[in-house]
Amino acid sequence: MVAASAVLLLLLLLAPAGVAAQTTRLRMRSDNVGDWHESERSDKFTGGRIERGELVPGDPDIWITVNVPSFRLTLWQSGREVKSYFVGVGQKEFPIVIGERRATEVIWNPSWIPPDSAWVRDHPGVRPGQVIRAGSAANPLGKLKIPLGGGYLIHQAKGTGDLGNLVSHGCVRMMKADLYDLAEKIVAARALPVTRRQIERAKLNTKTLQIALDPPLPVDINYDTAVVEGGVLHLYPDVYSDRRNATIARLRAELRASGVAESALDDETLREMLSRVTRRKRFAVDVSSIAEGRALSDGRELPLVGQPSTRKAVVRKRKAAVRARSV
Repeated sequence: MVAASAVLLLLLLLAPAGVAAQTTRLRMRSDNVGDWHESERSDKFTGGRIERGELVPGDPDIWITVNVPSFRLTLWQSGREVKSYFVGVGQKEFPIVIGERRATEVIWNPSWIPPDSAWVRDHPGVRPGQVIRAGSAANPLGKLKIPLGGGYLIHQAKGTGDLGNLVSHGCVRMMKADLYDLAEKIVAARALPVTRRQIERAKLNTKTLQIALDPPLPVDINYDTAVVEGGVLHLYPDVYSDRRNATIARLRAELRASGVAESALDDETLREMLSRVTRRKRFAVDVSSIAEGRALSDGRELPLVGQPSTRKAVVRKRKAAVRARSV
C-alpha cells in the first residue's frame, strides 16, 4: 500500500493541471479504502449524492470506472457523472483485472492479434499471433477499441446478449452506439486532434484511425457486490464467485459504515437479503428500511441490466404510499 500511494503521489506531481484533480481522487481513494473493490458510486466517496451533468468540451479532467458485478461503466468529469453504460466483461476463466488501468489511445477499425490462449480455440480459422484485419468476420473487436494495457481492452460487443454477461477474454464489451458515444465524449473533453469528418469516415470504412491519449486516461476497475448509493443498498451477484465478495461479514461492514446499528443486522436477515440476488437480478433496499427492520418487506429484486418495468415501478410507489399513510 505504501508503494501504491507513492506511485500515485508521483503521478500527481508530474500530471498536467487538467488531470491533477483526478489523480488526487485516486490517491485519496487508495489511502482511505485500502483496495480497489469499492465502487466509485459508494456514498463513502460521494457523500450520498452523485452530481450529474452534460460533458463539458475542453475539460480534460475525465476518468472511467467499471464495477464488474453491476456490469456498469461510467464516464466522470470533474466529479460529475456524465454517462453510464451497461457492459459485458471477462469470463470466469479469463476475468478482467481488478484495479486501476490506463487507457492509452482510441482506435477506430482496429485489427486483432489473437492471444496465445485457450480462448482462441473458440474462434475457428484463427491462430495466435495472426493479424486479423478490421472488417473481417473473424475479428471480435468490432469498429472501435480502447486499449487499457496488458492486453485488456474496451471494445465493441457482438450484441445486446453480451451486456450483463461474462463473455470476453478479460475485456469490457459495449454496444457500438455506446462505444462511439464514449469515444466521442473522450475526444471532446480532451480536445483530441481528430475531426468530426475523420470520425464519420472511420465509421463508414475499415481504414484504421488511431488517436493517442496523452496523458493516459484513468480507468478504475472495481469489484463491489454491496454498494450503498444515495442511501440505497444495492446487492449484486458475485459473478467471479471465487472472490468470496458477497458475504455476510462484508455486507455487515458496509451497513455499519452507513450508520446501521449492529442490533439491526441479524445474520438470518442478511443471509436472506443475499439470497434474493440471482445471476440476473440485483436486490435493492433503502438503508433506512434496514435500520427499521423492514429490509425484506421493503426490498425489491430488480433486473441486473436495464431498468425495471414501468408497471413494477408504479406498484412499488403505490405500496410505499399505502405504508406511509398507515404510519
